[in-house]
Amino acid sequence: MAQYFSIHPTHPQRRLIRKAAEIVRYGGLIAYPTDSCYALGCHRSNTEGLERLRAIRGIDERHHLTLMCRDLSEISNYALVDDARFRLLKSVTPGSYTFILRARREVPRRLTRKKTIGLRIPGHPVAHELLAELDEPMLSATLTLSGETMPLSDPQDIRARLERRLDLIIDSGACDTQPSTVIDLTDDTPQVLRKGKGSLSPFVVESV
Repeated sequence: MAQYFSIHPTHPQRRLIRKAAEIVRYGGLIAYPTDSCYALGCHRSNTEGLERLRAIRGIDERHHLTLMCRDLSEISNYALVDDARFRLLKSVTPGSYTFILRARREVPRRLTRKKTIGLRIPGHPVAHELLAELDEPMLSATLTLSGETMPLSDPQDIRARLERRLDLIIDSGACDTQPSTVIDLTDDTPQVLRKGKGSLSPFVVESV
């Protein structure tokens, strides 16, 4: 049975953020708000949590998951980021974008797909404070249920449908129903893999 924390969307309560981080750190799977929509999250080394996340989403290991990061220095620990990519990332983060980048060789294979990795710096204050308390990235995916196309956006709906499958639900009010925009930066020309909330105007992009 999931715990349920009501956390202020712009001024998160430190006590509850600390408790949420402990739940993630000790193997919990959570639902939490981002600047696009609600997401599922677990510790990056939590293999059981990863399998539970995939089961809720109805996806397998071929699906890119995302490492939610606090800042660009954390992204650089996991991905190869040259000067041009760094400037581009700096101009649009934090924000509703997920970037596909070449993974560093030391990154565990469970976090990568075909030697690439998905990374994001969310703009939501609750997500940011949670990542700061964790002091490391969190493995994450959009909270879209298996067989459905729209992400869940209402925490009460999340509670009704997933209370027995999660360890924590963070209620910071309703989020958007658009997921993040996914941009592939593995080649010289950015490619749009998914058009979401993040605007394409900062990019010269191609669609795939």
